[in-house]
Amino acid sequence: MSQALRQPPEKIDVKIYEEHSSPVWWCAGCGDFGVLKALKIALSELGIAPQDLALVTGIGCSGKIGTYMNGNNFHGTHGRILPIATGVRIANPNLTVIGLGGDGDGYAIGLGHLPHTVRRNLNITYIVMDNQTYGLTKGQVSPTSDLTYKTSTTPEGNIEAAVNPLAIALAAGATFVARAFSANQKSQVDIMKAGIQHEGFALINIFSPCVTYNKVNTYKWFRENAYELAAEGHDPKNHKQALEAAFRSDKLPLGIFYQIDRPTFEAARPGATETPMVDLPIEGQDHTGLLKDFA
Repeated sequence: MSQALRQPPEKIDVKIYEEHSSPVWWCAGCGDFGVLKALKIALSELGIAPQDLALVTGIGCSGKIGTYMNGNNFHGTHGRILPIATGVRIANPNLTVIGLGGDGDGYAIGLGHLPHTVRRNLNITYIVMDNQTYGLTKGQVSPTSDLTYKTSTTPEGNIEAAVNPLAIALAAGATFVARAFSANQKSQVDIMKAGIQHEGFALINIFSPCVTYNKVNTYKWFRENAYELAAEGHDPKNHKQALEAAFRSDKLPLGIFYQIDRPTFEAARPGATETPMVDLPIEGQDHTGLLKDFA
């Protein structure tokens, strides 16, 4: 758990996360606005100050979210959010590390990193803004696009089955899996807070409609086709129930699918109680071995 969460949280003014941020260039009505607002509120209510926060972002519309918030931000390369977040977390366990990306970034070129980060169970929260299309590059089919979804490059309809990231995470041994809808602010905030406070890796997939290119999976469509898991008495400790919910296709469940406790990578690795790498002095370090191997 980050240093900011070791003491009882004291709420921070949400406006502090708006300082030193750049103007937002998302399309008017983009679902990512709801994610950005909810994240600020969640961090505010948890009392996590910008200097204690590390945001790792990817490529695409969602990847700009880090520049729209006050905090330490690393804008990485396509699909590499989780490896970078892993390095940040290991180097400085006092930071609250949050990965922020989209379905194209995380579930296409970046999908191979998901199961390995899951099985390590690092204390990282991974928020994926899922708009089921490649919004930044003019609306092509993404890994989570539905069958028959028509775009400029698939005019006769998508013929590839969609990736099921929640099922993949559950099968890999995830300790926290959840899904939200960017227009449902309260439940989204609650899920983010639970994921950030969770001891271990947390995957939060958020339906975030693309109003410019995806004319199928709209706000209206999600309101008509999604429901809250809690309303059906779902048990988040029941792995079988979580998998069944992840595979449900007639309706889209929202909420915490699964949450259990398992030792984190940080706690289990050798030398876990030693001084964090970020606090080690630079002076006197012998890098001749590294230079010989890599330079």
